[in-house]
Amino acid sequence: MAVAFTFPGQGSQAVGMGKDLADAFPEARRVFEEVDDALGEKLSKLIWEGPEETLTLTANAQPALMAVSLAAIRALEARGFSLKDKVAYVAGHSLGEYSALAAAGFVSVADAARLLRVRGNAMQAAVPAGEGAMAAIIGLEQADVEAACAEAAKGSICQVANDNGGGQLVISGAKSAVELAAKLCTEKGAKRALMLQVSAPFHSALMQPAAEIMREALAGVAKNSPVVPVVSNVTVTPTSDPDEIARRLVAQVTGRVRWRETVEWFAANGVATLYEVGAGKVLSGLARRINRDVATGAVGTAADVEAALAALA
Repeated sequence: MAVAFTFPGQGSQAVGMGKDLADAFPEARRVFEEVDDALGEKLSKLIWEGPEETLTLTANAQPALMAVSLAAIRALEARGFSLKDKVAYVAGHSLGEYSALAAAGFVSVADAARLLRVRGNAMQAAVPAGEGAMAAIIGLEQADVEAACAEAAKGSICQVANDNGGGQLVISGAKSAVELAAKLCTEKGAKRALMLQVSAPFHSALMQPAAEIMREALAGVAKNSPVVPVVSNVTVTPTSDPDEIARRLVAQVTGRVRWRETVEWFAANGVATLYEVGAGKVLSGLARRINRDVATGAVGTAADVEAALAALA
């Protein structure tokens, strides 16, 4: 049975992440040095020492999480692991798709870092502060959430941004519309409707200015066919075509992160084990809620690297 590698998105960051890898593997430390050089700043110092509120900023969290994921990949490769030989597919949650693609050789680590810095800044700047919002809706059917969004929008933007599985959907759009939709979801029987502490309405049509910036940014980097097909957020289908990957990354800025469907697609296509590569274990928890038959593993520490190498030998 096949293995897939998944890569976490924003929210998985924590001060100190990846330090264990950098201390144990020179190849992992070099990833952080590459990212520092690409951005012209010591992002590694922020990752390992904080402060947390600065690391959490979108423009920092996105390249930081990618750096940790790629450090884990380089640590595996330093011990003889081959992504091409051992892994059938890769996928990532939102920004994690860039980590997945860098791991598979679609872009260099340096270009991935620069792209994610551009992406983070563009997403932050797309909507004036206070005009957008996101909310997590727990325990309500997708059709009911979508109906609440449509009712609340009234000419503005309100849509499902993330389908994370396990009864968790995230909605995004104009602040007043999202607040009304959250209220309607509660009235429809949602267990919880929680406004999220985020800086912008990610994965909504309000992000279109950021999508255009990413279209231009992606056009300006060298792109290769990934050694492992990537299952994209917006289509839940695998591809290795560089131009198609770039188009999907642009669409991802305004489109839905279809993570529940991604895990279901893996299970339907022979993937028995999902490894979460990088910081935290958020995706592993989601996978278990989506499909209890899928085994999960993590590669975020030096000990995890050794365990994964033994399991995947």
